[in-house]
Amino acid sequence: MVNRIAELLREHGAVEYGEFVLASGARSTYYINVKSALTSPEVLVAVGEEISSLEPFDVVAGVAVGGVPIAVSVSIASRKPYAIVRESEKTHGKSGRVIGEVSGRTVLLVEDVTTSGGSVLAGIEALRAAGATVRTVVTIVDRQAGAGRFLEQAGVRLRSLSTADELVKGGK
Repeated sequence: MVNRIAELLREHGAVEYGEFVLASGARSTYYINVKSALTSPEVLVAVGEEISSLEPFDVVAGVAVGGVPIAVSVSIASRKPYAIVRESEKTHGKSGRVIGEVSGRTVLLVEDVTTSGGSVLAGIEALRAAGATVRTVVTIVDRQAGAGRFLEQAGVRLRSLSTADELVKGGK
């Protein structure tokens, strides 16, 4: 079966080959640039529609910067509100790491690429501290480097629209 999201990501240049250091510190011979592919309305709409139909939620949230356009797309497709999780606390203006109302609500956290799961765990913790219930994270691409097992320990299920294997093996 053809994975439509993986196909769209490849068509829009989301896979680059070379020598890269990932956010997790790991080295890789390929880089998955979902942020760049999401600048295409075709990809953004497809991702929003796909994620919005996966499971019930009250609010969709994304960690800045990569998760924000995904959250907006899912919000539009589902007609449900979205929230933004800042990477760190602001030192000026209105404080808080979460923009949007999440307290007492089930929040679906979205991410562009997961590797180890460390950065998404920080988003989960911020949302929970703001009173949200987070049970699921949906990533556009799972690099299959342990994020799912790591997030299970936090009581969160990782769902992916595509995997690194689908993108890399399907594109070479």
